[in-house]
Amino acid sequence: MKILDLLTAGKKLLKEENIDEREARLLLAFALGIKSDDLGKYFEVDDSTGEKYNKIIIKRKNHVPYSYITGNKEFMKLNFKVNENVLIPRADTEILVEEAINICKEFGDRQISVLDMCTGSGCIAVSLAKYVENAKVIASDVSEEALQVARENAISNNVFVDFIKSNLFENINDRFDVIVSNPPYIKKAVIDTLDKEVKDNEPMLALDGGEDGLRFYRAISNEAKEYLYENGYLIFEIGYDQAKEVEEILNQVGYKNIRVIKDYSGNDRVVVANI
Repeated sequence: MKILDLLTAGKKLLKEENIDEREARLLLAFALGIKSDDLGKYFEVDDSTGEKYNKIIIKRKNHVPYSYITGNKEFMKLNFKVNENVLIPRADTEILVEEAINICKEFGDRQISVLDMCTGSGCIAVSLAKYVENAKVIASDVSEEALQVARENAISNNVFVDFIKSNLFENINDRFDVIVSNPPYIKKAVIDTLDKEVKDNEPMLALDGGEDGLRFYRAISNEAKEYLYENGYLIFEIGYDQAKEVEEILNQVGYKNIRVIKDYSGNDRVVVANI
């Protein structure tokens, strides 16, 4: 099968679904196991590779996310395995990690303890363990399938993270200097309006934040007080329209020094508070 014919057909199928046709080239390189820059070295591929590529393109046309097809996503300049058991790491979450790293630096060189709650792929916990050398990182999730992915990501990125299966604080026994969380925060009624790639593929357990999208912010804020050292930090990722509501939740529970950080698009994205 000729490379040009495969690419032409692939681009046409993706364009029909308003998917960036440039992905056709990237997915062909993936099927070949090469870098996309090296495609120019190939004129033809064997039938089995062509068939593999066609199956991949059909998946993408059916809105299976690119990262689920390749099984990989870059985050914080690290590579992470992803599959249908975890949310695909997003650039907005790097704002949370960068802020957490800055806060960890405030503690100086002493060892600090960090909890990543609702860890999913482990992208937050693994990044913190990688970039904060004096941090002891624990990460929890209610999903054993997600935790298995997270464990693999810690190993592949050469860091140690203690992963715990826990429904929020149920099995957490330590206290922490910093607790971070990117919890499910989509309103139940909004889920059906999400892009096909998200609502039909990414785990509902990691999306559904309850009727008003604030269920987990309330639960974590209430309990975290008992698990934070004095002057410890609670850091949340939030939806772009949730800052005021999350601030109010934290105020009611007794947190102080509450501040909101915007993402690169100018949307509210992270809330930080002290206890």
